[in-house]
Amino acid sequence: MIDSLNRLVRRVPVSALYIAGALPPFVLFYMAATGRLGVEPIEALEHELGALGLKLLIVTLAITPLRRFVGLNLLRFRRALGLLTFYYISCHLLVWLFLDVQIAGQIWADIIKRPYITIGMAAWVLMIPLAVTSNNRSVRVLGPRWRQLHRLTYGAAILGAIHFVMLRKGFQLEPLIYLAVILVLLGLRLTPKRPRSTAGIGFRP
Repeated sequence: MIDSLNRLVRRVPVSALYIAGALPPFVLFYMAATGRLGVEPIEALEHELGALGLKLLIVTLAITPLRRFVGLNLLRFRRALGLLTFYYISCHLLVWLFLDVQIAGQIWADIIKRPYITIGMAAWVLMIPLAVTSNNRSVRVLGPRWRQLHRLTYGAAILGAIHFVMLRKGFQLEPLIYLAVILVLLGLRLTPKRPRSTAGIGFRP
């Protein structure tokens, strides 16, 4: 069964994932502009983009455990998933900056005074070097330091989940589930690793 899935996965071009992954934000923007996201379309758009970004980050983190414990090899998609994660989170940030807050002075005040925004911004900042170095040239130039740099993914994932938990005020199960899943996926990395090459892999989870 796993071998059949792996053969099927090898037939899917990575470019198809990029194209399919790039479309949902445009659909959501259209839905917001046409009143299909409820009475608070900007808030709904902002939250949907953030949630999709966090889900993609979880999928990216799951690739290594899936390969190690199940045998499902999705490594060829990891770079695309990581970059799409950054794309969604950046769209989430841009909606907050230009459609929600809009006032430059208020943006900085919110980052400083609201802990959940501070944490969310920190998560996004950690993702910048990951996105910039998610290419073969960076793997060659940085060498072993590339692996160390891409461990920032772990911090970004935890901060992103905490941001979601704090955003949903009060006790809500959904963000806690996201946080728990991320912690479990990171905990699985404490098990012995199989030797493997990093060439051609970006945004390492």
